[in-house]
Amino acid sequence: MAKIGDIILAEFPLLLAPMEDVSDPPFRALCKENGADVVYTEFISSEGLIRDAAKSVQKLDIYEKERPVGIQIFGANLDSMLRSVEIVEASNPDIIDINFGCPVKKVVCKGAGAGILKDIPKMVALTEAMVKHTKLPVTVKTRLGWDHDSIHIVEVAERLQDVGCAAISIHGRTRAQMYKGDADWTPIAAVKNNPRMHIPVFGNGDVNTPEQAKKMRDEYGLDGAMIGRASIGNPWFFNEVKHFLQTGTHLAPPRLEQKVAAARRHLEMAIDWKGETLGVLETRRHYTNYFKGIPNFKPLRTRMVTSNEAEGVFEVLDEILEEFTLNQPV
Repeated sequence: MAKIGDIILAEFPLLLAPMEDVSDPPFRALCKENGADVVYTEFISSEGLIRDAAKSVQKLDIYEKERPVGIQIFGANLDSMLRSVEIVEASNPDIIDINFGCPVKKVVCKGAGAGILKDIPKMVALTEAMVKHTKLPVTVKTRLGWDHDSIHIVEVAERLQDVGCAAISIHGRTRAQMYKGDADWTPIAAVKNNPRMHIPVFGNGDVNTPEQAKKMRDEYGLDGAMIGRASIGNPWFFNEVKHFLQTGTHLAPPRLEQKVAAARRHLEMAIDWKGETLGVLETRRHYTNYFKGIPNFKPLRTRMVTSNEAEGVFEVLDEILEEFTLNQPV
């Protein structure tokens, strides 16, 4: 069984990856209900937190039903990161996660996210300082390296462990790759197989089918899978993976009325959390996957993603049920 600090997890836990404008409280709640073992917040700027920036502070919202939940922060300035730890602690998460993997230019150019992969000693020193600054378990999410010529993840992971990192999630791409090409899990397996490693090693990148999760567990020997893009508009993916791992068979996909109910609830929770304008805007990215495979869905999808009011989206959801429920298999 995997453990993060004193938190006991399932035998092969599934973690919801931190994704900007995706892994907010409403979506985390849906994923948790559908089998996610640990969920992480969107990544939060340490500089934004210490400046009390509204968007950063709002991302600290967590609900009891999400636990165990990790709040993920990023930054490159030690003082700012330590001050942000104190702010994060006030939200009472179960885990503090450090983002050493975000490849986005505006983050990297400040030496944060994957930018710190150019300065491993600083990465280690920052982790050590944060571990010493909190009683909460500190975990790290990172990438294989800055580019193909600088993959030293086995050494890096061991050094992070040795300064107190409680678990590490590794995306199987370098920063140079961004999200292109295939994720390479072999270096992640090398981290896990390092006899000096004793903390959980979670794999991330291209876990987009139950078969891939099984491969990550059985062939690469990792302690768990962190799932990102495959869950967007598909919170059921976690239960589908678990069912496959346990039985070797595929769970029946959710019926259309279940999808409509989830999309409706997702939007309602998003509106309750961040208001109608942002709630409508930030749930749009999920609709394509919620209703994947529905024939002639494009005109309805267009209406859903161009409506600026909740009423318009709810109308389309009602139409989907009316038009397609009769075509669903019994």
